[in-house]
Amino acid sequence: MSAVAEQFPADVPDLPELASLAREGDVAWITIERPEVMNCLSFATLLRLRTLLAELREDLALRCLLITGAGEKAFCAGADLKERRTMPPERVPHFVRNIRALMDDVEAMPQPTVAVVGGFAFGGGTELMLACDLRLAAAHALFGLTETSLAIIPGAGGTQRLPRLIGKARAKELILTARRIDADEAERIGLVGGIAAPGELRSAADALAASIAANGPVAVRAAKRAVDEGCELPLREGLEVEARCYEQTLPTRDRIEALEAFAERRPPRFEGR
Repeated sequence: MSAVAEQFPADVPDLPELASLAREGDVAWITIERPEVMNCLSFATLLRLRTLLAELREDLALRCLLITGAGEKAFCAGADLKERRTMPPERVPHFVRNIRALMDDVEAMPQPTVAVVGGFAFGGGTELMLACDLRLAAAHALFGLTETSLAIIPGAGGTQRLPRLIGKARAKELILTARRIDADEAERIGLVGGIAAPGELRSAADALAASIAANGPVAVRAAKRAVDEGCELPLREGLEVEARCYEQTLPTRDRIEALEAFAERRPPRFEGR
């Protein structure tokens, strides 16, 4: 049994069909494959996603990971409420612990992650995209932390990651009202970084991933770590984190290759070492 599977009840099956992995060179796509239920997160779906992330975490040849949902209607509708309605009370803490752990797994990936939101993202769906480094949306996408309308609160990081991204007051307004917002408002407040034209979400996501993958892989991972570990610290401590991350890039072959490519007026050929 894998270390991830050990964190789930023994009767939760690992079903590969619930989420797919597609590798395209140095970029990979994880797709939640449950469009018939708006790509919501069941116990088994959580296990599949966490298993895939564990497999990719140590793959240093991977330069960017894109996460999306199958179909054009939903990115992810959050927790599988049908499953939750019939879930024995003693299992609920296991579910909540693992949905939180999924978001932490995404956030902790050393490679950059991009949420590719091709439809609505409510509840845990919004929390999943908040755990990613970058967010790209289709023009028809909708967003919302809607948990208070169900008499609960966001429990997979939403109350912490949303205010850090868009500000405390604006996050409170969205969480306390359970209001849903469209892609234009999401871009305006900084919830998503860009909106793709109709029919162009996939190509826009591929272009974004390619622009990340074209850079020095060690440097990209170090820059991500510097931001993640340093931005919540006092400035002096954050600068120390940045200095340590910078030092990791100095002995790399990629740094020498970048200097040689600049001198020779050619694109660099980075190897990730």
